[in-house]
Amino acid sequence: MAPMGIRLSPLGVAVFCLLGLGVLYHLYSGFLAGRFAFFVLSEPAAGAPGGAVDLRELLAVSVLAAARGGEEVRRVREGNVLNAKAKGKTREGADEQLTSGDLLSNRKMFYLLKSAFPAVQINSEERVDTADQETVSWDRSIPEEIKQKIQPKEVPAESVTVWIDPLDATQEYTEDLRQYVTTMVCVAVNGKPVIGVIHKPFSAYTAWAMVDGGSNVKARSSYNEKTPRIIVSRSHAGKVEQVAQQTFGNKTVIIPAGGAGYKVLALLDVADKNQEEADIYIHVTYIKKWDICAGNAVLRALGGHMTTLTGEEISYTGSDGNEGGLIASINMNHKALIEKLPDLEKTSHK
Repeated sequence: MAPMGIRLSPLGVAVFCLLGLGVLYHLYSGFLAGRFAFFVLSEPAAGAPGGAVDLRELLAVSVLAAARGGEEVRRVREGNVLNAKAKGKTREGADEQLTSGDLLSNRKMFYLLKSAFPAVQINSEERVDTADQETVSWDRSIPEEIKQKIQPKEVPAESVTVWIDPLDATQEYTEDLRQYVTTMVCVAVNGKPVIGVIHKPFSAYTAWAMVDGGSNVKARSSYNEKTPRIIVSRSHAGKVEQVAQQTFGNKTVIIPAGGAGYKVLALLDVADKNQEEADIYIHVTYIKKWDICAGNAVLRALGGHMTTLTGEEISYTGSDGNEGGLIASINMNHKALIEKLPDLEKTSHK
């Protein structure tokens, strides 16, 4: 019996207990929510200063960015709405062309990469107009092919520099020489190119590779070192031909072509009927790093080489230009090639 003759109702006791449990639950859930929010806010965002970047994720979004940019490049060309104009002069005195394809591709590629990895340094050939900002999101999905071939690998965000070329071979693009056109993304870690993506918008072909990871492209089965086919810029064919034929003989073939991305693909086993094949890629003048970084990364991943004409490795930090020309090869004695072609370095200063 309860004290003072008070009788406790079983239903009242049950209600009182439930109310007590409700109060405790409310207090405890609020504590947990606070702790969870603190944990989430304390975690650095992907690519944030002091955070880490997963190179596999960065590869996946780079492949997507190159394709998205390529869609803009193709749409502008097929609609014949290039709005081409000269944005300046090359060191050789030729007009540097700029089109709507360059600008629209750049906007898609830059903002997609920036939204996925907001604090990672991104260098692009074209200027980014903040007034023309576009919201381009990534759903963080990784293609199965990349999942199967590439393992997650984190690096400090501050060690990463991304180089993008939203439209390589703009001159050829204005001339409707579509086979030479590519969009490219490169990821450098501490100045070394480790991820390369080269996309051909007009054939929907994409080559990608990651150093010490994997790739969807491979080297050809054989290369000719005695009388090689040498691929060069259309404007450099005469400069290279004389030196090359003095070195390798009159049977040496010089292939004039547009676009650094196209020229690197010429060294590989590429499933594209419009892609020419070569054994060596040579460039004898100043060239921008966004033109060559992706190709350098792909070649490195496959065991190939891209160096200056004197054999120095190219660093993808600091200035945006490479002064020493370049020579690229795969499955060949790269050092011997450089020793055979000493006069090429002299032509890079003419």
